[in-house]
Amino acid sequence: METSSLPALPHRPCSRPGRPGVVLSIPLMDYEAARRLQWRLHDERLADVRPDTLVLLEHEPVLTLGRTTKDAHWNGSFAASGDRGLRVIASERGGSVTYHGPGQVVGYPIVRLRQFCTGPKAYMRMLEEVLIRVLSAWGIIGHRADKFPGVWVNDPADPAGPLAKIAAMGVKIARGVTLHGFALNVTVDLAPFAGIVPCGIDGCHVTSMANVLRGEVELHEVRHRIARCFGDVFGLEWQDASLQAPPAADVNIRARHVPGLVG
Repeated sequence: METSSLPALPHRPCSRPGRPGVVLSIPLMDYEAARRLQWRLHDERLADVRPDTLVLLEHEPVLTLGRTTKDAHWNGSFAASGDRGLRVIASERGGSVTYHGPGQVVGYPIVRLRQFCTGPKAYMRMLEEVLIRVLSAWGIIGHRADKFPGVWVNDPADPAGPLAKIAAMGVKIARGVTLHGFALNVTVDLAPFAGIVPCGIDGCHVTSMANVLRGEVELHEVRHRIARCFGDVFGLEWQDASLQAPPAADVNIRARHVPGLVG
């Protein structure tokens, strides 16, 4: 696996600085409820009745199977047995199997893609850039891996060995508006990753910010930094009114304000 340190991207060549945006922050959400919410926000963005939106949340424990998942990428008996209370859900996002759980900050950008870049590959690079900037705030150096979207770091369990994956990415673009996004391992339990082939990459090691730093990391601080870095990379200015519970008329969720999230 060939890797490279992340250089700074050119200064938003395809975006317009200062566009209004909204951040919705949700402490914990069922995966299916989050998918319904995303499609609702997608339709609102497509109709231009809502600005570009970044949803930040954590998921209850779940394995999600992306469009390229193969049977060999996950052990059906591991999940079907109910081990660790995991559910298994097929997803329309790109990529293979991954695990989501508390302590992992998941970001779902709902944005009109053509306003920001030339296409999906450039979009994935921008998402990688966001996460690299987030990690750098804690002194963690992120890397790209050729042919494998996501962000990689030196593995604290094997510093001289291959890099470990700290952030996964998988997206869907429907009628020019994005869904799904990225998952950054902060304090998440890493044990469930041992039962799968993460992202369909043989030999892939997975780590977290807490593992790399060998200490606690405040999730609210990571959310705050993600919002700030996403706004910088995509040229969005978060509206103060964005600190609100998401529309929940048809989804069963628990949401709250997060003071100072985008300050």
